[in-house]
Amino acid sequence: MPRKRLGQRDGSTSAAGRVPSPRVRKSPELASRWWLKGGAVAVFVVVILSPYAQRKVPELIQHLVFSLRVRVPFFVDLSRPADLSLNHTVNMYLTSERGVSLGVWHTVPEAQGKEAHGKDSAWYQNTLGDGSPVFIYLHGNTGTRAATHRVGVAKLLSALGYHALVPDYRGFGDSTGEPTEAGLTTDALYLYDWVKARSGSSPVVVWGHSLGTGVATNAAVKLRERGEDVAAVMLEGAFNSARQSIPAHPFTWYYWTFPGFGFFFPEPWADNKVVFPTEENLKKMRCPILFLHAEDDHLVPIQVAQQMYEVAVSAQNAERVQLESFSGSLGYLHNGLYRDPLLPGIINVCMSPCLLCRKLVLSL
Repeated sequence: MPRKRLGQRDGSTSAAGRVPSPRVRKSPELASRWWLKGGAVAVFVVVILSPYAQRKVPELIQHLVFSLRVRVPFFVDLSRPADLSLNHTVNMYLTSERGVSLGVWHTVPEAQGKEAHGKDSAWYQNTLGDGSPVFIYLHGNTGTRAATHRVGVAKLLSALGYHALVPDYRGFGDSTGEPTEAGLTTDALYLYDWVKARSGSSPVVVWGHSLGTGVATNAAVKLRERGEDVAAVMLEGAFNSARQSIPAHPFTWYYWTFPGFGFFFPEPWADNKVVFPTEENLKKMRCPILFLHAEDDHLVPIQVAQQMYEVAVSAQNAERVQLESFSGSLGYLHNGLYRDPLLPGIINVCMSPCLLCRKLVLSL
């Protein structure tokens, strides 16, 4: 059925009879004035706002580097590690310095699991002197101590008969304070001293992952300057700000995501905002070092670990420095090494120089 056309209202004109309105042309003087105004605004932004932005943007970058506001996984009560099947783990809060409270989990060796049921934090502290090695696990730059791979590391160490202390740095998780490189290093040193004051002759090992490798080497050098050495340092997915170019650096995605960003604003490590001089630290360290790295690590290429291994060997020797790489076909990427069935044996072998007469148990 054909559509009926609506008749035109009285007084309206047809399209054919409509007279086009003349296009208003801007005069050259008006266009020139517009360009002058735009240029003045641009000069104002560059001259007046850029110095302010250069002071403030590195602070924003610092927050991006540490990604402290991303509390993954969501809806987890960090004061209840048992909710994540860490049944012989206590949650505690330690004050690393005035105004900074650190949330820390302490998981005892699996063999003490039944005895640990219902015990308070004082009992957990007393177990640190039972002769079993104590691992301080320093995590990466996103999420909290409740991340799946961090819980997996605590369970792995407990199954091997070791103590595991997993802190959230200041500003991460339910810890208070604002994160800086110096602050994170202070937190690690405080926890190390806290453990040493309670562990007696038990060896204390620092395991750093990703960002935590920078914190771990910073702390190891500070201890060296005090005349102490960590029993051993494990560096998983270690990065190196001294050699990694911006596109490959795991904490500079914002520089190559936004073209021209790096031209106007200096890298945060250029002003000592985020340095983590891992390579220089390795030259000063004199403790056993174990590098763990996946060949398919999507954040830090395996070549970076190989370069740092060579630096560490040159500073010490091949007997005290070890690099364990994991095939890319296993799909571990940056966070999955804790799942490898050979890792327990690797850790035990790494611990052998620290344990002297302890019998090696290779869980292969």
